[in-house]
Amino acid sequence: MNIEIKRLSPELADDYVQFFDATPHDDLIDEHKCYCVCWCNEEYKDQDFSTAEKRRQFAYEYVRKNIIQGYLAYYEGKVVGWCNANTKANCIKCVAWRYLVDFVPVDEKKVKSIFCFTIAPEMKRKGIASKLLERVIKDAKEEGFEVVEAYPYKDNGYLSSDFGGYREMYNKGGFELFIDSEKGLVMRKYL
Repeated sequence: MNIEIKRLSPELADDYVQFFDATPHDDLIDEHKCYCVCWCNEEYKDQDFSTAEKRRQFAYEYVRKNIIQGYLAYYEGKVVGWCNANTKANCIKCVAWRYLVDFVPVDEKKVKSIFCFTIAPEMKRKGIASKLLERVIKDAKEEGFEVVEAYPYKDNGYLSSDFGGYREMYNKGGFELFIDSEKGLVMRKYL
């Protein structure tokens, strides 16, 4: 399967938003579509993310300003996957960080954080997330990052466990368990 990975750029804003428009959220409720606006390097105070339409509008703005960072996977010219990967130091102020991964320490290392994967339903279990992960690692190393960090859910039975990526995928990619807390896992690959 020929998968092309592209770094998200302002020119890909339409592709990005259309992917989230067409890809069902894990609970299949359109109003819950996240557009990944809560995992970015934007200060969330005074932002209204209360509806899918508002999140969609923020997504356009954030992609055009390089506030959301990550990679899109394409198959036959169509987006089939997304990986949100950003500089950890820039994301500590984002809304999702403050609510979900506040147990993760901030250190002096230059860390690339992987927050989520979204794969089109018909393309799941075809290695797309692994290809996205490989690209994140490759680029992070080239850009002088010391660590790639990920936050998979502890329980694979949790409805959204695939968004954080599965622990097994990170193990295969050379990641090590860094933190195992009640709130979640932190896995690291040292570059």
